[in-house]
Amino acid sequence: MSGVWVVVEERDGRMGRISWEAVATGQELGAQLGVPVCAALPGAQTEALAAELAAKALNRVVRVEHALLGAYTADGFTLALEQLLRAEQPEFVVFPHTYQVRDYAPALAARFGQVLIGDVTQVGTGPVFTRQLMQGRLSGTYCPTGSGPCFVSVQSGAFRADAVKAGTAEVTVFSPVLEAGQLRTRPSEPFRGSAQTVDLGSAQMIVSVGRGIKEAENLPLVQELATALGAELAASRPICDNGWLPMERQVGSSGQTVAPKLYVAVGISGAIQHLVGMKGSQCVVAINKDADAPIFEVADYGIVGDLFEVVPALTEAVKNARQ
Repeated sequence: MSGVWVVVEERDGRMGRISWEAVATGQELGAQLGVPVCAALPGAQTEALAAELAAKALNRVVRVEHALLGAYTADGFTLALEQLLRAEQPEFVVFPHTYQVRDYAPALAARFGQVLIGDVTQVGTGPVFTRQLMQGRLSGTYCPTGSGPCFVSVQSGAFRADAVKAGTAEVTVFSPVLEAGQLRTRPSEPFRGSAQTVDLGSAQMIVSVGRGIKEAENLPLVQELATALGAELAASRPICDNGWLPMERQVGSSGQTVAPKLYVAVGISGAIQHLVGMKGSQCVVAINKDADAPIFEVADYGIVGDLFEVVPALTEAVKNARQ
């Protein structure tokens, strides 16, 4: 068996943040097990991205190249990666949990007599993989057994892309045997979620507002704090459901998953559906007048008080500190 393999995803000539999160997970897993970590990059012309990956702490970067992989098809990716993985015999295969991976990875795992442990949020000693159930109300833990490779996809925002370690990796090319007749579907436009003008998942600082703001007219109070910090403004679901902020700014199980360096929760009680979306934050500051609010259980710093008094004072302090 040849350790951990991370399958990364190219889109429009670049790798998204979640692919780097998968690389970070693979490195973490490899360090825990003391085994090599390699990356596989399927596509037709992947030289530039392979060079980018080669600057990371990986044992090898393999360009899985074929003209039929230039446009994504589930059959093409499944067949190509099956050939690579049978040749390499990895212990673990890590994917980013994207729409594309959800399309082909379960079929790929089935070809090895395995299942895909999808949407993993944590890797524990063992290794043991944790994923959320019932919209975050429960957590399930999975310990792989058997002799075949274990297939895992990681949830967006659950691991940190900036945790990827730098290094130098060898780049090689693997040429799978593919024929056009094996692809049962024609390539089409990649699936895209609803258009978003803000990518909260890439934000380094976020100020998020909840029902404690009471009325839409009070939102500028929180916006001023976000502006002073240079942060993105986000919200819990009730704020977006009421139309006070657009849905693209919602954080939670039915919104975006975020992992900023700083997350300021203003007037947010901390329902599990919201906590699922911001659990990857490095530092959480909570402002709530209810000392028993669940948000304080996950907060690094908690301020019990009226947000209409605390937020303006905090905004003023931030402005003064930046002068």
